[in-house]
Amino acid sequence: MPEAAADGGDSVNRGRQRVALDATPLLGQPTGVGNFCAGALLGLGARGDLDVRAFAVSWRRRGEVGARLPRGVRFEQHSMPARPLHWLWSQGSFPPIEWFIGSADVVHGTNFVVPPTRAAARVVTVHDLTAVRFPELCDAPSLRFPTLIRRAVAAGAWVHTPSAFVAAEVIEAFGVAPERVRAVHSGIPPLEPLLDPLLAESERPARAGLPAGVRRYLLAVGTAEPRKDLPGLVRAFDALAADRLDLGLVLVGADGWGAAALDEAVASSPFPARIVRTGWATDAARAGLLLGAAVLVYPSLYEGFGFPPLEAMAAGVPVVATRVGALPEVLGDAAALVAPGDVDALAAAIAAVLDSPERAEALVSSGRGRAAQFSWDRCADGLAALYRDVVASRG
Repeated sequence: MPEAAADGGDSVNRGRQRVALDATPLLGQPTGVGNFCAGALLGLGARGDLDVRAFAVSWRRRGEVGARLPRGVRFEQHSMPARPLHWLWSQGSFPPIEWFIGSADVVHGTNFVVPPTRAAARVVTVHDLTAVRFPELCDAPSLRFPTLIRRAVAAGAWVHTPSAFVAAEVIEAFGVAPERVRAVHSGIPPLEPLLDPLLAESERPARAGLPAGVRRYLLAVGTAEPRKDLPGLVRAFDALAADRLDLGLVLVGADGWGAAALDEAVASSPFPARIVRTGWATDAARAGLLLGAAVLVYPSLYEGFGFPPLEAMAAGVPVVATRVGALPEVLGDAAALVAPGDVDALAAAIAAVLDSPERAEALVSSGRGRAAQFSWDRCADGLAALYRDVVASRG
């Protein structure tokens, strides 16, 4: 067995609850789920009342996880063949995760799925219910999430969500007892170490390939998938760009199953030279683009939380977003919110920020205060309380 199973219960004797957290989302290019996973581990690993261990359901790439873990978090496990295990777990509750990671008090599945356990309590994070509310916006793997969530809660797992909005959706969609669903807001990635060197430079950040004459740009951050409605943003940009020759649009994010629709929207634009798609960007590159943006636009059709607008607020960038899902809860009155799918309303809200320094400054001021309310330490406090309650509920 791994070393974690050979501690003889020392962590329990020291009063430290043993938590095993699925860190598989840290592999590859991080997404919102990866950001949550990294931030939660950062906050949890700093606590003295928890013995935190990370694991990854991966055969070849598991070794990459250890290098991405913060201080206070261990990585100890046997090899875990992902495909066979995922197939077995989709059929039932065998084999228990303890065979691979050793004993634990709580196992936390961070990405809609929590492995079966022999004795440990289970928590599963449900980031959103797109697969239930808008299945037409999902790819095939995402459409399997509702079945896996139902199976987990039927077997006694508790549910963590990043917002009260998603918590209410989970209770309604799956009939889970409200006391077994806990909303704990995520924090936001710490941008200061990335922004400070950029702020110290005399020149503005790199312009991501925008043509000469473009002195300001709108920024969108997110995978090109239907839920993000990036084609709608392109059309809103088209409505603004004719009268604002100095305006560009920068789209940051990997291609997803909405890339073809975005390709078509950009190709149909009268101003394709002023639209730049960077693909996935590193934290440093994203921070630089945030720092230079005139407005961060987040035109989603549905959201369970929303990292990019909070990051923009922390960087002092005004935000225009849609009034959908958890965004009103998370952003409050610190962003200009419009109805989803309304291109004219989106263009008008962006124009109001671009053309009014007073409006932009008001959003920047309120945005900084709003972003300061979201920290990984606060998230870890909420998760630790959830772990205590789920263990206590088992008697």
